[in-house]
Amino acid sequence: MRNIYSVSQINAYIRRMFTEDYLLNNVLVRGEVSNCKYHASGHIYFTLKDASGTLSCVMFAGRRRGLSFHMQNGDQVIAAGAVDVYAKNGSYQLYANQIIRDGVGALAERFEQLKKKLLEQGMFDESYKQPIPHYVRRLGVVTAATGAAVRDIIQIAKRRNPYIEIILYPAIVQGEAAQDSIIRGIRTLDELGVDVIIIGRGGGSLEDLWAFNEERVAEAVFDCSTPIISAVGHETDTVITDFVADLRAPTPSAAAELAVFDLRRYDADVDRFRGRFDDAMHKKIQHQRTDLLRLQREIHHLSPDARIRDQRQTVDRAWERLEQLMTRRIENARMNADRTERLDTLMNRRVTASRHRMELLAGSLAHLSPLARLSGGYGFVSTPDGHPIRSTADIRPADTFRVHLRDGLIEATADKVSEVSGGRFL
Repeated sequence: MRNIYSVSQINAYIRRMFTEDYLLNNVLVRGEVSNCKYHASGHIYFTLKDASGTLSCVMFAGRRRGLSFHMQNGDQVIAAGAVDVYAKNGSYQLYANQIIRDGVGALAERFEQLKKKLLEQGMFDESYKQPIPHYVRRLGVVTAATGAAVRDIIQIAKRRNPYIEIILYPAIVQGEAAQDSIIRGIRTLDELGVDVIIIGRGGGSLEDLWAFNEERVAEAVFDCSTPIISAVGHETDTVITDFVADLRAPTPSAAAELAVFDLRRYDADVDRFRGRFDDAMHKKIQHQRTDLLRLQREIHHLSPDARIRDQRQTVDRAWERLEQLMTRRIENARMNADRTERLDTLMNRRVTASRHRMELLAGSLAHLSPLARLSGGYGFVSTPDGHPIRSTADIRPADTFRVHLRDGLIEATADKVSEVSGGRFL
């Protein structure tokens, strides 16, 4: 009886066949991307297809470093990896570890990678850009010896300046030998000491222009001590040398216009410079004339005659101030004397009036004095301890009392105390 196998055994056998096949362990597959899904886990599931078949593919999250762009449906890619069996459902698929764009897409990816690398190195920084000289006498050109680019550059340069010297380095601008040829051209013209170098060529595909996207060419442009204008392809074309060069021109014709000064503008520039020179000289003369007048005034002011006159005027003003001060002092002294005299008169009057009032008050006080009263037959009655007796109520019979007279004191005893009624003694 024939052997009977389980599904798992068959899948395991097929998987060993895939694993033992050297070709399937490291294979490159070209195709169009479809059913592309970025899973939340980081894995990418997609299908590669061509005109007659499809292949399931997966790139695990740990392999994502092998993908330098965001893959979308419709992309033409080349996937590198191993073909193996997914035992759970018995299907095989490509386990990708690197994915690049196919054809032009791969070149575009290389372009972006090199652009990012050189940008990080600082080769695009504006601080390294050299200015293009305004008046160019010797123009260096690195391009193909034949073709529209060199004809346009020569024609426009000579039309703008018939006296310009153009040194052409006939370079190979397409193919494997192009980058070495372009580098030699840049270094040769740099050693010849030209004023400006134009590197470029006419339009073409990305593959045709690729020599100007090589890293070694970019380094040669960056290291060149002569200002370089990059003029590759048409206006819409962009290459790495456009970013590294000191100036980018959209076309070779435009590069000639940017590099070569138009002599027809020379007269206008001369007139403009003459006007600026005349204005500057006029301002300078005016400034010098102003300084001369200032110095003349200073010399006149510092001359001996001027200083003597100034000293005389100073003495005259001081003498006038002294006379005014003395006159003011004399007037103040006179006014003070008059004021003192008036004060003395006033004080005398006030003293006389005060003395008169004092005499009147003294007479009044003498009239009102108790001694004057006592001398008129009156006496002051008090108790033995000195308290005044003003009423019969203050004394009783047999009480002793004192009578103070003007010239002495009488001590007595009250025999009888009588009250006054109706103004008469009882």
